[in-house]
Amino acid sequence: MAMARRELEVRPQAYPPLPAVGDVAAHFARALKAARRDEKPYLHWSLDDVFPLDQCTGILTLPIVPPALGATDGTRNTYNSQRTFLTPALCTRFPACRVLAEAMQRPQIARLFQDTLGKNLAGGHLRIEYIQDTDGMWLEPHTDIPDKLFSMVVYLCTGPEAKDWGTDIYDDQRRWVGRTPATFNSAAIFVPGKNTWHGFEKRRIDGVRRLMEVNYVQNWRDRDQLCFPDRPVTLA
Repeated sequence: MAMARRELEVRPQAYPPLPAVGDVAAHFARALKAARRDEKPYLHWSLDDVFPLDQCTGILTLPIVPPALGATDGTRNTYNSQRTFLTPALCTRFPACRVLAEAMQRPQIARLFQDTLGKNLAGGHLRIEYIQDTDGMWLEPHTDIPDKLFSMVVYLCTGPEAKDWGTDIYDDQRRWVGRTPATFNSAAIFVPGKNTWHGFEKRRIDGVRRLMEVNYVQNWRDRDQLCFPDRPVTLA
């Protein structure tokens, strides 16, 4: 009986184990410093090994059901009410969201983004969306609005078909020119401009296409999409 009582007193460990905020920030900083720059068809950067594996696992195991899409019009606005943003409420519920948001909010990361992209980011706000695309989802060619100071997509796709789930890229005439690889834990970054056409061509999604979109934004009306609505990004 004494043994049984001791076993009952053992508390289960939280799953998955999560890295510290500083470790996530340092890991990401190494990935960003090693980013590959490419100017065709427009300026963008490619990253590998973006986040620690335990951080990726923490996101992938979130108990959040993918949205039921139905018919879409080629934009994410079709299902705005079902989208998942790393808000203060979500970060309070799920430590994996809190750790990621706090890491991306750190001044050292903001400075490194600014130095890499050559874009003034001071005063922007962090916006992170956890995206789970299922079959039927597609995105028409579009350029992000300038209120997004930069756009970064981190691919967390798994499964044998995931290699074909990258972002489709177009030239300034909206002609398809290629597709980014959707290698697990890789990322692509660009600064929105008049020629930054991208989308997701209609194709079969067997499973769930998971990714994170990370932006610093300005003049953002939907304050309920921001990680820290009352805390702009600082470089100090």
